[in-house]
Amino acid sequence: MKHEKTLLAINDLSLEFRTRSGNVFVLDKVSIALAPGETLGLVGESGSGKSVLSYAIMGILDVAGQVTHGDILFDGSDLLKQKPKTLEAIRGKDIAMIFQNPRTALNPIRQVGRQIEDVLRRHTDTPAKDLRRRAIECLAEVRIPDPKLRYNAYPFELSGGMCQRVMIAIAIACRPRLLIADEPTTGLDVTTQASIMQLISELAAKNNMATLLITHDLGLAREFCQRIAVMHAGHVVEVAPTEAIFDSPLHPYTAQLVRATPVGQTYLGDLASIPGFLPDLRRTDLPPCRFAERCERRAANCGRPLKLMAFDGDRQVACHQAEVTEQVVTLSLQIG
Repeated sequence: MKHEKTLLAINDLSLEFRTRSGNVFVLDKVSIALAPGETLGLVGESGSGKSVLSYAIMGILDVAGQVTHGDILFDGSDLLKQKPKTLEAIRGKDIAMIFQNPRTALNPIRQVGRQIEDVLRRHTDTPAKDLRRRAIECLAEVRIPDPKLRYNAYPFELSGGMCQRVMIAIAIACRPRLLIADEPTTGLDVTTQASIMQLISELAAKNNMATLLITHDLGLAREFCQRIAVMHAGHVVEVAPTEAIFDSPLHPYTAQLVRATPVGQTYLGDLASIPGFLPDLRRTDLPPCRFAERCERRAANCGRPLKLMAFDGDRQVACHQAEVTEQVVTLSLQIG
């Protein structure tokens, strides 16, 4: 998808973890782009590499994780080439992240208001006398009841939904240009999930903030994202406008994900599971398409080198069978 301005551009990013049992090829030539004010959903099964990609953007990978190829451009500058102090200044101020488990991410022995102050003190020039007031304003902005009282609360005194709101308050305190939300509604009840996502959406619109929403919930992505990128075993296999993903998925993995997504009054027996398992990413003989061994449309040309290809203007897909389908459609239109 082309934008007048691209805030985040990940180009051919490959990443591996070096372990005693061998290298784990977690990401392979991943490419996505995100514009200011846009919400992009990153979906796929657990183990697809979604969270690892977010850690690479933030620069918080485990020491065993090594980027072997590609770049991560934020506003034109490669984050992978920044000095640690420069990256620390960007992280928290220009790029912020909401983690999966707020109770683990928050400091259990520090008042939540003080934790917001820590971010403001580190990344803004807010006078010391105004830090408390500003922290309370952040709590109010994420609609925490009685923010003056909650300022003094410890994480264990708050519900899961409240802790998640505190995490959001910390993340947006410095008005970041990019927000990464990694499974922000995990473990929350349905009503709280909806309110948390609505809050993130409203804050993004208010501040023209780009949002990368990482989720395995396609229903959530459909409601809140303009575009969706589908990941499978470290590959981005399809990127398209949200409704196109659901109405006419091009990649067979995307089609199976959509079929496995509950809609309305769907009965359990009506859901289709995806056969097989993710491949072992320690294998040195991984095929060009890591979905090929599970694919119902596998053909002889699936062994050819593969990359994310432009398809029908604003869509991209990494599948030779989609390429064949496009050629057949084009030919039929010419004959007709």
